[in-house]
Amino acid sequence: MVHTMSLGAQVVGEGVQFRVWAPKAQRVEVLLGNHATYSLTRDKDGYFSGLASDASPGMTYRYRLDGGKDFPDPCSRFQPKGPHGPSQIVNPAYRWRDHDWPGVHMAGQVIYELHLGAFTEEGTFDAAIRELDALKHLGITLLEIMPIAEFPGRWNWGYDGVCLFAPSHMYGDYEALKRFVDAAHEKGLGVILDVVYNHFGPDGNYLSAFSDDYVTDRYPNEWGQALNFDGPGSEGMRELVVQNACHWIEEFHLDGLRIDATHAIHDAGDRHILTELSVQTRRAAGRRSIVLIAESESQEIRAVRPVEQGGWGLDAIWSDDFHHVSLVAATWRSEAYYTDYRGAPQEFISALKRGFLYQGQRYHWQRKARGTVVDQEPASSFVFYIQNHDQIGNTLIGNRLHTLTSPGRYRVLTAVNLLAPQTPMLFMGQEYGASTPFLYFVDFGGHELGPKVRQGRQEFLSQFTSYASDEEQKTMFDPNDPTTFERSKLDRTERSAYGPLYQLCRDLLRLRREDPVFSAQSRENIDGAVLSPHAFVLRYFEETGSDRLVVINLGADLHFVPAPEPLLAPRPDRYWALQWSSDHPQYGGPGIVNPLTDEGWHIPAESATVFRIERNVATVVLEGTQ
Repeated sequence: MVHTMSLGAQVVGEGVQFRVWAPKAQRVEVLLGNHATYSLTRDKDGYFSGLASDASPGMTYRYRLDGGKDFPDPCSRFQPKGPHGPSQIVNPAYRWRDHDWPGVHMAGQVIYELHLGAFTEEGTFDAAIRELDALKHLGITLLEIMPIAEFPGRWNWGYDGVCLFAPSHMYGDYEALKRFVDAAHEKGLGVILDVVYNHFGPDGNYLSAFSDDYVTDRYPNEWGQALNFDGPGSEGMRELVVQNACHWIEEFHLDGLRIDATHAIHDAGDRHILTELSVQTRRAAGRRSIVLIAESESQEIRAVRPVEQGGWGLDAIWSDDFHHVSLVAATWRSEAYYTDYRGAPQEFISALKRGFLYQGQRYHWQRKARGTVVDQEPASSFVFYIQNHDQIGNTLIGNRLHTLTSPGRYRVLTAVNLLAPQTPMLFMGQEYGASTPFLYFVDFGGHELGPKVRQGRQEFLSQFTSYASDEEQKTMFDPNDPTTFERSKLDRTERSAYGPLYQLCRDLLRLRREDPVFSAQSRENIDGAVLSPHAFVLRYFEETGSDRLVVINLGADLHFVPAPEPLLAPRPDRYWALQWSSDHPQYGGPGIVNPLTDEGWHIPAESATVFRIERNVATVVLEGTQ
């Protein structure tokens, strides 16, 4: 594969070719190491380029602007000393072993989101390679890595990245990500990367020295200035982002991208920047299939509409609605941005059937309409989760969901999520009920930004009534404190293939993968009915009559007798046979009780039960519990 990146430093036969967009400057020189300088030639569009015949891989360099200050390359491939240090020339050539890897499609995927620095004690790509077998055994198919673009300090969630092309040196050398992707592909696992194209981090961003047109004040942005994709001088910003996206796909063989906060990516031009990104990254992938996933708080369905239909051409979109319903159902608390959810059975049914709950109705928390209408988009285009980095980190002390609810209710919500027709996602450690929190952490402790970040975090959390008091605010962990990051690291000794939650997730994912009705991922063939304020039933219809029935109870014991609900009726001459139960003792449950008796339905408290249709009622097989 021939790499086509033209920005930054490119190793060529005659030396190294440099190219940078710096319309603000009249003169740009490459300072090689601490001595040699090479003058670059300016073109009419403000691009400076030139060949340094004495340059070679391993050397460091900076750009000197108008004979004044020196700056790292905005498109540096590697920053060995962080974003404030010099850039390093690297040779992107790598001996890949994944030549037969076909790439990935959304259908059939099970996503695992992880923060590279907190995933292992070492916090490196090489250490993470050792965990791939366990994830494969669990049933994961696609790894989603939180942003790794070079950031200031020693630890960061990644959304403060400033050198978009450079994998953080905190996670290993330049080739560490390539080794990780190669190893993942060897085990049949795909890898996608979370990327941030809606703002730059507040420290270590030197783009304003090169051009004032990288950012704009025309659009609001809660994290800083919005990126300029449609105003005067936006061509340079557009090229940087498109090349960056292609860079990850082509040079690192990544299987796609998760694009952060697309609702904050503004482009009123004729061709939206995400449309351009979609087209160009697929071209860069060549014969491999990739997936592009949007985060969109506004739930913009245009993200997954085909380009030829006016969409952005992405493959999937996160559904916060499903998470919010699940959290309220788990905790019975509805505050801040959970205000517009009740955790009610009908919400679960509607989410599974329609992807989004809010498709243009008024959203009282925001005092405006929210969401867009879902049409024929497949279930696999919606990513469902009951935990992710944001929603855990947005609690006062980084609470994981299993610590906020009862074990039984948590098992039920896990079953709903992992058997839903939509694409499920787990957050690292969720599969075994990690005791470690996941807190918001940055390393601005010795910087003037430190107190501001802490204050900003306190103000954000104060939207939750339960976190707003002075007493509660004092318990918040300082994002800059090194122990905040250390607390967030997973303790791998907690993971056990025989642990109750691990077995629960593994068996559900096996059921999802091996059962042809669940693996079909058809939201069109699913229907549901409310049985009580806390109970509901989901029926997965199958064209030959081999339906599945999932009975969910998030409340107390329910004696549903009589049962005037047609979805509970089996097909003629067939019977419901128990297939799986969340009450199995190996999951930590109280013991399996079949809710279907000769008298009718007696549904145990906080239980999820799966039935399949059989011709012979005597054949009762418990699957997936060995």
